[in-house]
Amino acid sequence: MPTSLVTGAAGFIGSHVVDNALAIGHDVVALDDLSGGFEENVNPKAEFIKGSVEDYELVQRIFERYRFDYVYHLAAYAAEGLSHFIKRFNYSNNLLGSINLINASINSGTVKTFVFTSSIAVYGKSQLPMTEEYTPMPEDPYGIAKYAVELDLKESREMFGLNYIIFRPHNVYGERQNISDKYRNVIGIFMNQILQKQPMTIFGDGEQTRAFSYIEDVAPIIAKSVERSAAYNQVYNIGADVPYSINHLSREVARAMEAEAKIKYLDARNEVVHAYSTHTKVSNHFGDLMRNVTLEDGLNKMASWVKNQIPRKTTNFDNIEVTKNLPESWR
Repeated sequence: MPTSLVTGAAGFIGSHVVDNALAIGHDVVALDDLSGGFEENVNPKAEFIKGSVEDYELVQRIFERYRFDYVYHLAAYAAEGLSHFIKRFNYSNNLLGSINLINASINSGTVKTFVFTSSIAVYGKSQLPMTEEYTPMPEDPYGIAKYAVELDLKESREMFGLNYIIFRPHNVYGERQNISDKYRNVIGIFMNQILQKQPMTIFGDGEQTRAFSYIEDVAPIIAKSVERSAAYNQVYNIGADVPYSINHLSREVARAMEAEAKIKYLDARNEVVHAYSTHTKVSNHFGDLMRNVTLEDGLNKMASWVKNQIPRKTTNFDNIEVTKNLPESWR
């Protein structure tokens, strides 16, 4: 029976990957520092360790204790917009923490494949739709960190023989998402605002477009990818095909939540206006696992879960490093 390490395992994507890895017969060690997720998200069949990938000594102890066959690295603080203002934290958490895991995986001698969740943030303002053939040109520190890890994995394969699979998901949503985080995951933000009888807040005119990806279209493919050697040392966009404007999304969220679509427009922030990708490559390799959940169905499923949650007070990021040009609503 293979043994797998899943980082970011208390986050909603990581917790679903844990479930799917357990379902295909893996023994799972789940690592998370609980900075953005909740321990109750973690399947009790997994062994949970509270800690951060930034903790070099902890990572070393974990790899000394277990002989991992696979590493699924999902731990990250995925706030693209905020990453401009928390550069040091961003690179420590998203880049150096990843290097701790890559080094340990190489030194272990047992890791067959390192699965990394990158992001379409690596593309920046590339021609649309974004394809894996484009040379990434990230626009924000979050995307820069993700692309740096991708490059290091490529180097680690060439130098040390460490196999990898890189997924570039985008705008993933679903049950177990942290809806109290006001800096990331717009669907969770909208639903939490509705729960608290507040208007949904939109930066700019709301005509930005994204393709919103339901968790069931993402997590099973990530978990089962290690079973397909043809996917090794490849990069895949993964997620929904159809982009929608934030204005359209707000109306759909209100419908799913059975609420009036009240909107408060805020000053525009510096962000990529249109971001969506093609998925031909992942379809060719994992088409049998793709479920293609529609936005309407995915929002209905998430809303059913959210309606049973206690409204969570929005949390603030306490260690802003750069305040110049910080959006007023984030102060």
